[in-house]
Amino acid sequence: MFRAVLFDFGGVILTSPFDAFARYERSRGVDEGAIRRINATNPDTNAWARLERAEVDLEEFAELFEAEARSLGYELSGHEVLACLRGEIRPEMVRAIEVLREDFAIGLLTNNFVSGNPEWSSGGSFAELHDLFDVIVESSVVGCRKPEPAFYEYALDRLAIRADEAVFLDDLGVNLKPAAAMGMHTIKVTDAATALSELGRAVGVELPVR
Repeated sequence: MFRAVLFDFGGVILTSPFDAFARYERSRGVDEGAIRRINATNPDTNAWARLERAEVDLEEFAELFEAEARSLGYELSGHEVLACLRGEIRPEMVRAIEVLREDFAIGLLTNNFVSGNPEWSSGGSFAELHDLFDVIVESSVVGCRKPEPAFYEYALDRLAIRADEAVFLDDLGVNLKPAAAMGMHTIKVTDAATALSELGRAVGVELPVR
């Protein structure tokens, strides 16, 4: 039934940045969820969206993001928010991909940006994993981003598959919704072990979950 498994990077292969966001928000004395609230405002045209489409550089992003934060009553540093994206690769996800590669095409679908800092998740920290993927689709390269349908269509074209031949894992429901509407089997990642168990059942392969 399925020919490919598609993975998001941050929050799926990489640990989620949301805990780091919460720590930063507490350090600045603002409401928890403030960063996500800012990013949910004008989500297709705000600073974050423009950075991930490579329409602005880091300095322009910081200026735009900070203005958006102030408009909602927050004083936050754009650069410090981006630093929260640092995370660690989940080894269980890497092991699962290594198993899946025997029978499925593997894709990486990531909203990212050019940071110039190799330690940042969107600055190329998946370089060591490149060989695991048959196709890598980066928003900063293709000029569109999840949840824009064109992003998913580009990935499917690269893999030469139909939507209903793909399983897609992401940690954000907003990114999964259009993929599901296209016909993909979607899995929301909140816990890596649970997601891998669900993935294994979907594709009929026993996967290591720890």
